[in-house]
Amino acid sequence: MKRVFLFIVAMGIQLSIAQTKPASATAESQDLKTKTGDAETVKTKGSVTINGKVISYTATTGYMPLKTEDGKLRANIFYVAYTKDDGGDLTKRPVTYTFNGGPGSASVWLHMGVIGPKRIVMSDKGEALTPPYSYTNNEFSWLDQSDLVFIDPVGTGFSRAAPGVDKSEFQGYNEDIQSVGEFIKLYTTQNKRWGSPKFLAGESYGTTRAAGLSSYLQSAFKMYVNGIVLISAVLNFQTINFAIGNDLPYPLYLPSYAATSWYYKQLSPEMQAKDLKTLTAEAESFALNAYSTALMKGDKLPEAEYTKVVQQLSRYTGLSESFIRQTNLRINLPQYNKELLRKEGRTVGRLDSRFTGIDYDDTGSSTEYDPSNTGTISGPYTAGVLSYFGKELNYTNNLTYYILGGGVGRWNYSNVQNKYLNVAEYMRQAMSVNPSMKVWVLGGYYDFATPYFASKYVINHMGLRPEQAKNINFTYYEAGHMLYIHMPSLKQMKVDADSFYKNTLQEIK
Repeated sequence: MKRVFLFIVAMGIQLSIAQTKPASATAESQDLKTKTGDAETVKTKGSVTINGKVISYTATTGYMPLKTEDGKLRANIFYVAYTKDDGGDLTKRPVTYTFNGGPGSASVWLHMGVIGPKRIVMSDKGEALTPPYSYTNNEFSWLDQSDLVFIDPVGTGFSRAAPGVDKSEFQGYNEDIQSVGEFIKLYTTQNKRWGSPKFLAGESYGTTRAAGLSSYLQSAFKMYVNGIVLISAVLNFQTINFAIGNDLPYPLYLPSYAATSWYYKQLSPEMQAKDLKTLTAEAESFALNAYSTALMKGDKLPEAEYTKVVQQLSRYTGLSESFIRQTNLRINLPQYNKELLRKEGRTVGRLDSRFTGIDYDDTGSSTEYDPSNTGTISGPYTAGVLSYFGKELNYTNNLTYYILGGGVGRWNYSNVQNKYLNVAEYMRQAMSVNPSMKVWVLGGYYDFATPYFASKYVINHMGLRPEQAKNINFTYYEAGHMLYIHMPSLKQMKVDADSFYKNTLQEIK
């Protein structure tokens, strides 16, 4: 039975836990009891200047209780919502429901990285600065375009299953879709937003969730969204699972390999002279044609054709022909990350290949850790969000705040046993039922967790009619998995987000 890999995590595949203070299970249970029953929230006021205009807003921080029909508490979902003051007619003011992925990640990354009114201070490349870490006003926030609701699914952030309720009831593809969908329905109802334009925005596994929700909200609650934003998308897990018998990831990763080799100047002078878009477009063409054909022929590939493919792979990756022959034309990600800069004694990152690391053993076949995750993002985002909660949102909670992992156990993929999880079909169904729904797909050239070409491939195989396909737009950035830690990409994302909201909303009659 094929198992869907859990290494997609929104930010990183290594589990990080942000703690406000150590707490025993009993202490956490007791503290949770003080925050159950009715929705308990704290409201604060703030303002941020975006595109030269001051946006005054109200921030609502706290819990949304999920209950059974007979009133029994099942869970408390923690969230932070921002609504523009004097936003006018709510039927014209959008609301965007936002979450990260994991499974097991809180929404802190999109909240404090790109979409919310505050952002973590990093270097322009995306490196952590010297602690103590800080945050600042986010002039690139999307709050001028839409009200924002950041959701921490059960088991992430401060969100918990109720005492006596097994957390496994929320830990699975279907279980997660249902609980987050219930939250969206409740927030929409309680805040009188049924008449508002609605958007979903997710990152990494959050895009898996968003695609599933686009259909689930329709079928469960007759709720139709205007658009969904897929940041560093993974819609079909077959595209990223390097497994014996599955040749699909190899051509889909190749354009990202080419981009990374170009970044480190490992290509021939002829190839280095190309701009990044030209290079990756050529790599895409080779991947879709000669390379895919060669892989399909398997052991029956003629030697002359085999040699040509080896030469082309070396041309696009900078790896030696002898090494490529040793991989039998199939360069998996750990091999590439270890081999590219082996002579320099460096490895390249998985979440963001612009970052390099140093392993103890330079002769190994795979890297010992991900240098783009460890010590790079977890520390600044942990310190930043917890400081922000207490200092500006006036919200304190003695529970452990699970940034990434820790509160979520084994994920239930029983709905996709003996096959790969593929949510693209759910999104296709949603687009068919709701022909005006727009989809914006964002990817990074240096993202090895969810390579940009994989999502492009999946969407191009959804079976859409031309009039449906025109509702999907792709945007790519010279960044990794977390596009927004790269300052030039963060700035461009704001420009592109403004266009997406404007173009989507102008179709409302």
